[in-house]
Amino acid sequence: MLSFECDYNKGAHNRILERLLETNEESLSGYGSDKYCAMAKEKIRAYCGKPEAEVHFLTGGTQTNQIVIDALLTKYQGVIAAETGHVSIHEAGAVEFTGHKVITLPHLNGKLKTGTVREYLERFYGDENHEHMVFPGMVYISHPTEYGTLYSLEELKELSKLCREYKIPFYMDGARLGYGLMSHGTDVTLPDIAELLDVFYIGGTKIGALCGEAVVFTHHNTPKYFLTTVKQHGALLAKGRLLGVQFDTLFTDNLYMEISRNAIETADVLKKILREKGYPFFIDSPTNQIFIVLENERLESLKKQVKVSFWEKADEEHTVVRLATSWATAMEEIEALRELL
Repeated sequence: MLSFECDYNKGAHNRILERLLETNEESLSGYGSDKYCAMAKEKIRAYCGKPEAEVHFLTGGTQTNQIVIDALLTKYQGVIAAETGHVSIHEAGAVEFTGHKVITLPHLNGKLKTGTVREYLERFYGDENHEHMVFPGMVYISHPTEYGTLYSLEELKELSKLCREYKIPFYMDGARLGYGLMSHGTDVTLPDIAELLDVFYIGGTKIGALCGEAVVFTHHNTPKYFLTTVKQHGALLAKGRLLGVQFDTLFTDNLYMEISRNAIETADVLKKILREKGYPFFIDSPTNQIFIVLENERLESLKKQVKVSFWEKADEEHTVVRLATSWATAMEEIEALRELL
Protein backbone atom coordinates (compact mmCIF):
# COMPACT_ATOMS: atom_id res chain seq x y z
CA MET A 1 0.00 0.00 0.00
CA LEU A 2 1.47 3.35 -1.07
CA SER A 3 0.76 6.29 1.22
CA PHE A 4 0.42 9.89 0.06
CA GLU A 5 -2.13 10.59 2.77
CA CYS A 6 -0.15 13.27 4.62
CA ASP A 7 3.34 14.60 5.29
CA TYR A 8 3.70 13.09 8.77
CA ASN A 9 3.11 9.42 8.00
CA LYS A 10 6.73 8.40 8.63
CA GLY A 11 8.77 8.53 11.81
CA ALA A 12 11.83 10.74 11.95
CA HIS A 13 14.98 11.42 9.98
CA ASN A 14 17.71 8.89 10.74
CA ARG A 15 20.09 11.59 11.96
CA ILE A 16 17.58 12.54 14.65
CA LEU A 17 17.18 8.94 15.77
CA GLU A 18 20.96 8.55 15.88
CA ARG A 19 21.35 11.72 18.00
CA LEU A 20 18.63 10.59 20.38
CA LEU A 21 20.50 7.32 20.90
CA GLU A 22 23.86 9.06 21.23
CA THR A 23 22.56 11.39 23.95
CA ASN A 24 20.29 8.90 25.68
CA GLU A 25 22.58 8.12 28.61
CA GLU A 26 23.32 11.75 29.45
CA SER A 27 21.78 13.20 32.59
CA LEU A 28 20.21 16.53 31.67
CA SER A 29 18.04 19.17 33.28
CA GLY A 30 14.34 19.09 32.44
CA TYR A 31 11.66 21.35 30.98
CA GLY A 32 13.81 22.65 28.14
CA SER A 33 16.67 23.96 30.26
CA ASP A 34 19.21 21.45 28.89
CA LYS A 35 22.20 22.21 26.68
CA TYR A 36 20.63 20.76 23.53
CA CYS A 37 17.63 23.09 23.76
CA ALA A 38 20.06 25.96 24.28
CA MET A 39 22.13 24.98 21.22
CA ALA A 40 19.00 24.55 19.09
CA LYS A 41 17.73 27.98 20.11
CA GLU A 42 21.02 29.61 19.13
CA LYS A 43 20.95 27.96 15.72
CA ILE A 44 17.35 29.00 15.10
CA ARG A 45 18.17 32.57 16.09
CA ALA A 46 21.04 32.54 13.60
CA TYR A 47 18.81 31.21 10.79
CA CYS A 48 16.25 33.93 11.58
CA GLY A 49 18.85 36.68 11.79
CA LYS A 50 17.45 37.61 15.21
CA PRO A 51 20.07 37.06 17.93
CA GLU A 52 17.69 38.23 20.66
CA ALA A 53 14.67 36.15 19.60
CA GLU A 54 13.05 33.98 22.26
CA VAL A 55 12.46 30.36 21.24
CA HIS A 56 10.22 27.83 22.97
CA PHE A 57 9.75 24.17 22.04
CA LEU A 58 6.29 22.58 22.08
CA THR A 59 5.18 19.11 21.08
CA GLY A 60 2.56 19.62 18.34
CA GLY A 61 0.80 22.09 16.09
CA THR A 62 -2.60 22.18 17.76
CA GLN A 63 -1.05 22.68 21.21
CA THR A 64 1.15 25.42 19.80
CA ASN A 65 -1.69 27.31 18.14
CA GLN A 66 -3.91 27.02 21.18
CA ILE A 67 -1.23 28.12 23.65
CA VAL A 68 0.20 31.02 21.62
CA ILE A 69 -3.23 32.41 20.83
CA ASP A 70 -4.49 32.02 24.41
CA ALA A 71 -1.32 33.58 25.84
CA LEU A 72 -1.45 36.65 23.60
CA LEU A 73 -5.18 37.40 23.76
CA THR A 74 -7.16 38.91 26.59
CA LYS A 75 -10.45 37.31 27.67
CA TYR A 76 -12.58 39.51 25.44
CA GLN A 77 -10.56 39.01 22.25
CA GLY A 78 -10.75 36.58 19.34
CA VAL A 79 -8.41 35.69 16.51
CA ILE A 80 -8.97 36.53 12.84
CA ALA A 81 -8.37 33.62 10.45
CA ALA A 82 -9.35 32.51 6.97
CA GLU A 83 -12.49 30.40 6.73
CA THR A 84 -10.21 27.55 5.65
CA GLY A 85 -7.60 28.21 8.36
CA HIS A 86 -6.37 25.27 10.37
CA VAL A 87 -7.56 26.79 13.65
CA SER A 88 -10.97 27.33 12.03
CA ILE A 89 -11.57 23.79 10.81
CA HIS A 90 -9.14 21.06 11.77
CA GLU A 91 -8.34 21.69 15.42
CA ALA A 92 -11.62 20.52 16.97
CA GLY A 93 -12.38 23.91 18.48
CA ALA A 94 -9.12 23.96 20.50
CA VAL A 95 -8.93 27.76 20.38
CA GLU A 96 -12.61 28.18 21.29
CA PHE A 97 -12.02 25.73 24.16
CA THR A 98 -9.82 28.41 25.77
CA GLY A 99 -12.64 30.96 25.50
CA HIS A 100 -11.45 32.79 22.40
CA LYS A 101 -13.57 32.98 19.27
CA VAL A 102 -12.06 32.28 15.85
CA ILE A 103 -13.31 35.13 13.67
CA THR A 104 -13.41 33.70 10.15
CA LEU A 105 -13.09 35.83 7.02
CA PRO A 106 -13.33 34.98 3.31
CA HIS A 107 -10.15 33.73 1.66
CA LEU A 108 -8.55 33.57 -1.78
CA ASN A 109 -6.97 30.18 -2.38
CA GLY A 110 -6.56 29.76 1.37
CA LYS A 111 -5.01 33.20 1.93
CA LEU A 112 -6.28 36.18 3.89
CA LYS A 113 -6.18 39.35 1.83
CA THR A 114 -5.18 42.60 3.50
CA GLY A 115 -8.20 44.41 2.07
CA THR A 116 -10.56 41.84 3.56
CA VAL A 117 -8.98 42.14 7.01
CA ARG A 118 -8.93 45.95 6.84
CA GLU A 119 -12.59 46.06 5.84
CA TYR A 120 -13.51 43.88 8.82
CA LEU A 121 -11.48 45.94 11.29
CA GLU A 122 -12.93 49.22 10.00
CA ARG A 123 -16.45 47.83 10.17
CA PHE A 124 -15.88 46.51 13.70
CA TYR A 125 -14.56 49.76 15.14
CA GLY A 126 -17.10 51.74 13.13
CA ASP A 127 -19.91 49.91 14.90
CA GLU A 128 -21.09 51.96 17.89
CA ASN A 129 -21.98 48.69 19.64
CA HIS A 130 -18.56 47.06 19.24
CA GLU A 131 -18.04 46.93 23.02
CA HIS A 132 -20.73 44.25 23.03
CA MET A 133 -18.78 42.17 20.49
CA VAL A 134 -15.71 39.94 20.46
CA PHE A 135 -12.72 42.18 19.83
CA PRO A 136 -10.32 41.18 17.03
CA GLY A 137 -7.08 40.68 18.94
CA MET A 138 -4.80 38.90 16.48
CA VAL A 139 -4.41 37.90 12.83
CA TYR A 140 -3.56 34.23 12.20
CA ILE A 141 -2.24 32.84 8.93
CA SER A 142 -0.51 29.64 7.91
CA HIS A 143 2.35 29.52 5.41
CA PRO A 144 1.89 27.37 3.40
CA THR A 145 -1.89 27.55 3.70
CA GLU A 146 -4.27 24.63 3.96
CA TYR A 147 -4.31 24.64 0.15
CA GLY A 148 -0.53 24.58 -0.10
CA THR A 149 -0.47 28.16 -1.39
CA LEU A 150 2.06 30.78 -0.31
CA TYR A 151 2.02 34.41 0.70
CA SER A 152 4.31 36.72 -1.24
CA LEU A 153 6.69 39.03 0.59
CA GLU A 154 4.54 42.00 -0.39
CA GLU A 155 1.40 40.34 1.00
CA LEU A 156 3.16 39.67 4.31
CA LYS A 157 4.39 43.26 4.44
CA GLU A 158 0.87 44.58 3.89
CA LEU A 159 -0.66 42.36 6.57
CA SER A 160 2.16 43.18 8.99
CA LYS A 161 1.67 46.91 8.44
CA LEU A 162 -2.08 46.58 9.02
CA CYS A 163 -1.59 44.64 12.25
CA ARG A 164 0.83 47.24 13.57
CA GLU A 165 -1.57 49.99 12.59
CA TYR A 166 -4.25 48.36 14.76
CA LYS A 167 -1.73 47.23 17.41
CA ILE A 168 -2.63 43.55 17.22
CA PRO A 169 -0.13 40.67 16.89
CA PHE A 170 0.48 38.96 13.57
CA TYR A 171 0.92 35.20 14.00
CA MET A 172 2.07 32.57 11.49
CA ASP A 173 1.40 28.84 11.76
CA GLY A 174 4.54 27.30 10.27
CA ALA A 175 3.68 23.62 10.48
CA ARG A 176 4.96 23.22 6.90
CA LEU A 177 7.22 26.27 6.89
CA GLY A 178 10.23 24.44 5.44
CA TYR A 179 8.22 23.41 2.39
CA GLY A 180 7.19 27.02 1.85
CA LEU A 181 10.74 28.29 2.16
CA MET A 182 12.04 25.73 -0.33
CA SER A 183 9.25 26.19 -2.87
CA HIS A 184 10.27 27.41 -6.33
CA GLY A 185 9.61 31.07 -6.94
CA THR A 186 8.94 32.13 -3.37
CA ASP A 187 10.42 35.48 -2.42
CA VAL A 188 9.96 34.96 1.34
CA THR A 189 12.89 34.01 3.57
CA LEU A 190 13.07 33.04 7.23
CA PRO A 191 14.61 36.43 8.19
CA ASP A 192 11.70 38.12 6.37
CA ILE A 193 9.23 36.16 8.47
CA ALA A 194 11.16 36.92 11.66
CA GLU A 195 11.02 40.62 10.86
CA LEU A 196 7.39 40.89 9.74
CA LEU A 197 5.66 38.48 12.13
CA ASP A 198 5.26 39.08 15.86
CA VAL A 199 5.35 35.36 16.52
CA PHE A 200 5.57 32.25 14.35
CA TYR A 201 6.54 28.63 14.70
CA ILE A 202 8.87 26.39 12.77
CA GLY A 203 7.22 23.03 12.24
CA GLY A 204 9.14 19.87 13.05
CA THR A 205 6.38 17.25 13.22
CA LYS A 206 5.74 17.44 9.48
CA ILE A 207 9.39 18.00 8.58
CA GLY A 208 11.67 15.28 9.86
CA ALA A 209 11.05 15.25 13.62
CA LEU A 210 9.21 12.63 15.64
CA CYS A 211 7.31 15.56 17.13
CA GLY A 212 7.90 19.16 17.99
CA GLU A 213 7.45 22.78 16.96
CA ALA A 214 9.70 25.76 17.67
CA VAL A 215 7.82 28.94 18.65
CA VAL A 216 9.75 32.13 17.90
CA PHE A 217 9.02 35.57 19.40
CA THR A 218 11.17 38.12 17.61
CA HIS A 219 10.23 41.53 19.02
CA HIS A 220 10.80 41.23 22.78
CA ASN A 221 7.11 40.33 22.99
CA THR A 222 7.02 36.94 24.71
CA PRO A 223 3.99 36.89 27.02
CA LYS A 224 4.84 37.13 30.69
CA TYR A 225 5.40 33.73 32.32
CA PHE A 226 4.90 31.95 29.00
CA LEU A 227 6.41 28.74 30.40
CA THR A 228 3.80 28.76 33.14
CA THR A 229 1.04 29.17 30.56
CA VAL A 230 2.43 26.22 28.61
CA LYS A 231 2.34 24.11 31.77
CA GLN A 232 -1.21 25.17 32.59
CA HIS A 233 -2.19 23.82 29.18
CA GLY A 234 -0.56 20.49 30.04
CA ALA A 235 1.96 20.92 27.23
CA LEU A 236 5.25 21.34 29.10
CA LEU A 237 7.43 18.32 28.38
CA ALA A 238 9.51 17.30 31.39
CA LYS A 239 12.08 15.67 29.10
CA GLY A 240 12.49 18.80 27.02
CA ARG A 241 15.76 17.34 25.73
CA LEU A 242 13.70 15.25 23.30
CA LEU A 243 12.73 18.41 21.47
CA GLY A 244 16.08 20.14 21.88
CA VAL A 245 18.05 17.26 20.39
CA GLN A 246 15.67 17.07 17.43
CA PHE A 247 15.78 20.77 16.57
CA ASP A 248 19.51 21.00 17.18
CA THR A 249 19.90 18.20 14.62
CA LEU A 250 17.47 19.74 12.14
CA PHE A 251 19.34 23.05 12.21
CA THR A 252 22.80 21.54 11.91
CA ASP A 253 24.39 21.41 8.43
CA ASN A 254 21.21 22.86 6.88
CA LEU A 255 19.35 19.56 7.34
CA TYR A 256 15.94 21.23 7.80
CA MET A 257 16.13 23.01 4.46
CA GLU A 258 17.61 20.07 2.58
CA ILE A 259 14.93 17.60 3.62
CA SER A 260 12.23 20.21 2.99
CA ARG A 261 13.54 20.52 -0.57
CA ASN A 262 12.95 16.78 -1.07
CA ALA A 263 9.21 17.25 -0.58
CA ILE A 264 9.14 19.94 -3.27
CA GLU A 265 11.22 17.94 -5.75
CA THR A 266 9.12 14.79 -5.39
CA ALA A 267 5.91 16.85 -5.57
CA ASP A 268 7.11 18.44 -8.82
CA VAL A 269 7.60 15.02 -10.39
CA LEU A 270 4.22 13.82 -9.16
CA LYS A 271 2.45 16.91 -10.53
CA LYS A 272 4.05 16.30 -13.92
CA ILE A 273 2.84 12.69 -13.89
CA LEU A 274 -0.69 13.71 -12.96
CA ARG A 275 -0.80 16.29 -15.75
CA GLU A 276 0.52 13.80 -18.31
CA LYS A 277 -2.21 11.36 -17.34
CA GLY A 278 -4.93 13.99 -17.57
CA TYR A 279 -5.95 14.31 -13.94
CA PRO A 280 -7.67 17.69 -13.31
CA PHE A 281 -6.19 19.86 -10.57
CA PHE A 282 -8.46 21.53 -8.02
CA ILE A 283 -5.96 24.29 -7.24
CA ASP A 284 -2.44 25.16 -8.33
CA SER A 285 -0.33 24.54 -5.23
CA PRO A 286 3.39 25.37 -5.43
CA THR A 287 4.28 23.22 -2.43
CA ASN A 288 4.01 19.58 -1.37
CA GLN A 289 0.21 19.36 -1.14
CA ILE A 290 -1.42 18.37 -4.42
CA PHE A 291 -5.19 18.57 -4.93
CA ILE A 292 -6.87 16.69 -7.77
CA VAL A 293 -10.46 15.91 -8.71
CA LEU A 294 -11.41 12.25 -9.12
CA GLU A 295 -14.56 10.46 -10.19
CA ASN A 296 -15.94 8.69 -7.14
CA GLU A 297 -15.62 5.25 -8.75
CA ARG A 298 -12.00 5.94 -9.70
CA LEU A 299 -11.28 7.12 -6.16
CA GLU A 300 -12.69 3.93 -4.61
CA SER A 301 -10.55 1.86 -6.95
CA LEU A 302 -7.43 3.87 -6.21
CA LYS A 303 -7.94 3.66 -2.43
CA LYS A 304 -7.41 -0.09 -2.58
CA GLN A 305 -3.75 0.53 -3.37
CA VAL A 306 -2.97 4.12 -2.38
CA LYS A 307 -3.76 6.13 0.75
CA VAL A 308 -4.92 9.65 -0.10
CA SER A 309 -6.70 12.29 1.95
CA PHE A 310 -10.34 13.28 1.40
CA TRP A 311 -10.60 17.04 1.02
CA GLU A 312 -14.12 17.92 -0.09
CA LYS A 313 -16.90 16.89 -2.44
CA ALA A 314 -16.64 18.56 -5.85
CA ASP A 315 -20.14 17.41 -6.82
CA GLU A 316 -22.24 14.27 -6.55
CA GLU A 317 -19.95 12.31 -8.85
CA HIS A 318 -16.53 13.81 -8.07
CA THR A 319 -14.33 14.24 -5.00
CA VAL A 320 -11.36 16.49 -4.30
CA VAL A 321 -8.49 14.52 -2.77
CA ARG A 322 -5.10 15.58 -1.51
CA LEU A 323 -1.84 13.79 -2.17
CA ALA A 324 1.09 14.94 -0.06
CA THR A 325 4.79 14.35 -0.40
CA SER A 326 7.20 14.88 2.48
CA TRP A 327 10.79 15.09 3.63
CA ALA A 328 10.88 11.27 3.43
CA THR A 329 9.15 10.62 0.09
CA ALA A 330 11.36 8.55 -2.21
CA MET A 331 11.35 8.82 -6.00
CA GLU A 332 10.71 5.07 -6.03
CA GLU A 333 7.35 5.73 -4.39
CA ILE A 334 6.53 8.31 -7.06
CA GLU A 335 7.42 5.83 -9.81
CA ALA A 336 5.31 3.13 -8.18
CA LEU A 337 2.35 5.51 -8.16
CA ARG A 338 2.99 6.33 -11.80
CA GLU A 339 2.55 2.63 -12.63
CA LEU A 340 -0.68 2.41 -10.66
CA LEU A 341 -2.14 5.48 -12.34
